[in-house]
Amino acid sequence: MQKDNCTAILVGKKASLDNSTIIARDEDAHGAINEKTFVVRPAKNYDEDYVSTYNGFKMHLSGQGARYTCTPNSDQSAGAWDEQGINEYNVAMSATETEFTNARCLGHDPLVENGINEDSMLAIVLPFVKTAREGVKRLGQLIEKYGTGESNGIAFSDQDEVWYFETGAGHQWVAARIPDDSYAICPNIQVIEEIDFDDPDNFMYASTIREFVEKHHLNPASHGFNFRNIFGTQNEADSYYNTPRTWYGQKLFNPSISQDPRSQNLPFTRKPERKISIEDVEFFLSSHYNGTEFDPMGTFASDQEKGKLFRSIALDRNQESSILQIRSGVAPEYAAIQWLNLGFYAYSPYVPFYTNINDTPANYQKADHEVDLTSAYWLYKNLQVLIEPRYHQFINQVNEYRDQCQSYAVGRIDAIDAAASDQEKAALSEFLTAENAKTAATITKKTQTLTSDLTRQALESSQFKFDLGNNL
Repeated sequence: MQKDNCTAILVGKKASLDNSTIIARDEDAHGAINEKTFVVRPAKNYDEDYVSTYNGFKMHLSGQGARYTCTPNSDQSAGAWDEQGINEYNVAMSATETEFTNARCLGHDPLVENGINEDSMLAIVLPFVKTAREGVKRLGQLIEKYGTGESNGIAFSDQDEVWYFETGAGHQWVAARIPDDSYAICPNIQVIEEIDFDDPDNFMYASTIREFVEKHHLNPASHGFNFRNIFGTQNEADSYYNTPRTWYGQKLFNPSISQDPRSQNLPFTRKPERKISIEDVEFFLSSHYNGTEFDPMGTFASDQEKGKLFRSIALDRNQESSILQIRSGVAPEYAAIQWLNLGFYAYSPYVPFYTNINDTPANYQKADHEVDLTSAYWLYKNLQVLIEPRYHQFINQVNEYRDQCQSYAVGRIDAIDAAASDQEKAALSEFLTAENAKTAATITKKTQTLTSDLTRQALESSQFKFDLGNNL
């Protein structure tokens, strides 16, 4: 499953290049393969029991639910894992970033075996909320009622706000609003720091959390309430598996600040030294400490062992990455875009999908256990098989292909926006659905062409060669 992996970045609207709010996350798995799809869940009136096939969590869902996009597992026998998407009210949700709570807190409030886990969170929250703030409140109330079997970080956004929500122990949680002029990098550790209980505009929290911490003497500080220090792990493994990812993101967006990648005290949020674009988010989420001595694929390391020292962001367990963008200054009917990358993020392009849609392209809806290159998941996943053994031979061509796809995607958004402004609202969803299909088909074709070319090059560069002599 997706547990124990993933990397997220959240960007406030004044920190982004075009005043968009952005929440984005790489969804990684335990192993190299976990077939993912991209679908639309239709709006409907709920009156049904939700039962997780992953851990048996059960609750009754009722009321009108909104349409939403998501990226579920193809095989849902062990959970749906809808993971991340945007609903018809332009509320984005990414669930979740696996995190860890220290043994002391877990001793007093153990995880709940059949509580709300990440496989269920999107399905029981996103259809029922109209703002990011409502999303935080609904999930918080459900965690307090049912408990959770995991420690997680969950991102919410709408056109105005970006929130990060963290669970600590079975029923405890906090959420912090990302300042509009700031960004946050979230690896697999607790990251939220000081909670201001008198600032409801920027913080929300479990009704029991202060009493819980005081009762069990969990706060190591003489004043303040630092959630990371109270509930987090901060062990040696974090310095190699987690904090380097935060270090690298902050190195990209605040290059003038010098920090240690092993530091346990990297700040939760920072104001970037320049505005952050979609391309910047893509680069970070598909990076592997590029340009540093810690790049496992790089040529900069004087000691090749340094390239194996830290857990890379792009790695073999990559499955799908989504950038959930809610744009400003655009009609709400077409302001939301889900940029989707399948496979190994450093080799695949991000494809922009408007989310006010009725359906997704057919090749994004299938990803069976058998390898099938007519499936978008397997087409992009296969690039890793071709490129990784010949990384330095192919990477310039791959980067050129990804740049071409990105330029095409940006141009498509301009063209679709212009055409969408003339559409009747009743016809807009069908129009955007059709335009998404055209975008995806073109990038799929570019990928098929790249696959063909790389395959031919690989065949012609075999190590098993024999040059014929004049007499043969």
